[in-house]
Amino acid sequence: MQHASHPDIVKRLRRAHGHLASVIAMIEEGRPCVDLAQQLHAVESAITNAKRELIQDHMEHCLGDAVGSGEVSARSALSEFKRLAKYL
Repeated sequence: MQHASHPDIVKRLRRAHGHLASVIAMIEEGRPCVDLAQQLHAVESAITNAKRELIQDHMEHCLGDAVGSGEVSARSALSEFKRLAKYL
C-alpha cells in the first residue's frame, strides 16, 4: 500500500544512504573519529525520523481511518498498535 508519506520517507532514506556511504569512505580514508561520529549521528537521525513518520502515518491513516469506517475493530487496531509500539 502506498501512503502519501512514502515519497518523503524514501527521500529521507536516500539521504541516510548517502551519509552512510560517506561514513564508509571516511573510515577508509582514516578520517578523525569525531567526524565519523557526527556523520553516523546524521545517518541514525535520518533513519529514526523516517521510521517515526512511517509509523505515525500508519497509525493515523491506516488504523484510524479503518476503525472510523468500521473496516477494522477497535480491538484489532489496538493489537496492531501494540505491535507497532515496540518500534517507537
